[in-house]
Amino acid sequence: MAIISIKNISSKTYLLALAIGMFFFFTACKFNSDMQGEGASFLQGEWVQDSIPGQQQMMQYTLAKFKFTCDSVYATMHVNNKVQTIPDSCYKNGSWTEHAKGIYVLRGDSVIVDGIYTKENGKQKISGCYLSGQYIPRFKVVYHSADSVVLESRFDQRPIVLRKTKDITCVPQKRY
Repeated sequence: MAIISIKNISSKTYLLALAIGMFFFFTACKFNSDMQGEGASFLQGEWVQDSIPGQQQMMQYTLAKFKFTCDSVYATMHVNNKVQTIPDSCYKNGSWTEHAKGIYVLRGDSVIVDGIYTKENGKQKISGCYLSGQYIPRFKVVYHSADSVVLESRFDQRPIVLRKTKDITCVPQKRY
C-alpha cells in the first residue's frame, strides 16, 4: 500500500487541491439574513377559526387566530376545557388564552412553524400556568382561497377552518 505524501504530489496538483478545498470551505455555509423572507402570499393576513364541528360536545377544544406577515406567524389560541386538569389558580373556569410567535416556511402542502410560546405582550414565556417553551406545530394546507384556508394539524388531524379578517401586505423588516 503506497503512502501519498506532499512530496509526491506536484506543486500544481497541491495548489489545485488547496483551491478546491478553500472553495468548498467558504461556500458551504451562509449566514441567515437578518431580514424577513417573503413567506407564502396566500397566507398573508389575519385569520380566525370561528368554531369546530361538535365543539359543544367536546371536553376540550382550542380555537385559533393567526396573523401571517411575511415569513412570521403570530398565534392566539383560545382554550376551552370542561375537565380541570391543572391547578385551580390556573384553570380560570375552563377558559384561557395562549400566545405564540415564530417563523414559518411553506414546503409543498406543509406549513412548518418554528417558534416559542409568549406572554400576551410578545415576550418569551419561560414558565407559568400553561404552555411554555417551543411552539412547533406542523400543518397540511388542505384548501385555500382568497378568503379562507383549511389547515390540518399533523398532530391531531382535525381540520382548522380559517376565515380571513384582514389583508396584510408583506413589507420585510429586520428581525431583531
